[in-house]
Amino acid sequence: MKAAVWHGAKDIRIEEKEDPAPRGKDVKVRVAWTGICGSDLHEYLDGPMTIPEENPDPLTGETAPLTMGHEFSGVVEETGENVSGFSAGDRVVINPLVTHGNKGPAYDIYDGFNFVGLGQDGGFADYVVLDEKHLYSLPDHLSLEQGALVEPSAVAVQAAKEGKLQEGQTVGIYGAGPIGLLTVAAAKAFGASSIVVLDLSEPRLEKAKEMGATHVINSGEQKPEEAVKEIVPDGFDVTFEVAGVEPTLNQAIRTTTPRGMVVIVSLITHPVAITPMDLTSSGVMITSSAAYEPEVYQKTIDLIASGTMEVKEAVTRHIALNDIVEQGFEALAGDKSEVKILVELSGES
Repeated sequence: MKAAVWHGAKDIRIEEKEDPAPRGKDVKVRVAWTGICGSDLHEYLDGPMTIPEENPDPLTGETAPLTMGHEFSGVVEETGENVSGFSAGDRVVINPLVTHGNKGPAYDIYDGFNFVGLGQDGGFADYVVLDEKHLYSLPDHLSLEQGALVEPSAVAVQAAKEGKLQEGQTVGIYGAGPIGLLTVAAAKAFGASSIVVLDLSEPRLEKAKEMGATHVINSGEQKPEEAVKEIVPDGFDVTFEVAGVEPTLNQAIRTTTPRGMVVIVSLITHPVAITPMDLTSSGVMITSSAAYEPEVYQKTIDLIASGTMEVKEAVTRHIALNDIVEQGFEALAGDKSEVKILVELSGES
C-alpha cells in the first residue's frame, strides 16, 4: 500500500509499505479521506513537535519514521477475531486520540496524550489498522468526506463546551484558520447571537462569513478593540483565541465583557506577556481547551448529522496522496486562502 511517511522536517515521502493485517481487537480500515491539520503542517515545517523521533512514544511505543494523518474516515475492510462492534463494510470515522485511559473523561487527556498519525501510523495511507475503540459509526446520510471533518470539528465543539457557551451569547473568534472557522460553526450550532471573526486574511474572513460569522474584522485594516466596540459595545460573552500569538491573546482579554470567558484554543508553545490587571479589573476568566472528550466526539457527529453544525464550507481543496507535499503542505504554508485540504485515498464518497 502507499503511505505518506514522516522522516523529518521537510521530509515526507510517499512510500510503499506492507499491507497491515488486523489481530485481536484491531480493525483494518480502508481510508477514504484524510484532512491535513495545522499540527501536521507544524511537523512538516519545524518538526518533530509531537512525533517521537529519538525515543519511543510513552503511549504507543512507536518512533519515526511513521505514517502521518489523524483526521480521517473510511470503510472497515477486515476485523480481528475479538472485534464485536464492527463488521466489514461499515462506514466509520476515527477518533485518533491516544491516552492512558486511567482517569475520567474530563481529566484523561491531561494525563498525557498523543494521536494516531503523530504517535503511531495514521491515515495518510491506503489502509490503517487500529484498535476498535478508535472507531465511531458514520450515519448513512453523511458522506465519508464529511466524516473526515469530524475530528477538527470536535476540537471546536470541545472549546465551546469549555467556554460554557450558551444560546444567545455573543462570541469573538481571533483567528480564521481551520479550527477558527470550525469554531464559527460550533458557535452557530450552540446558538450564539452574534459571531465576530478577526483575522488578517481577506479570503479567510470571506470563508468565515460562509461558515456563519455575523461580522468580520480585518485586523490589519482596523484597530481590533475599537472595531469590536462598534459591534458589541459591552464586549464578547465568550472569546476564542485561535491565532496563537501574543497580540491576539491580549486583544481577546480586552474585548471580553466583564466576568466573561476567554478560551485559549491555539497551541502557544512559547512564553507570552499579558497584563494581569486586565483580568483583575474586569473579572474576565481564562480557560483552555485541548483535544476532546469521547462524548464530545459523538456529539460532534450528531451535530453534523442533524445539520445543526455545517462544516463542508471549510474545505478549500481536494488532492491525491501523491501530491500531498506540493499541493498540500506547501500550499498551506504559502497560501493563506487555503483552509482545509482533504487528501483522497480510496475515492469513496
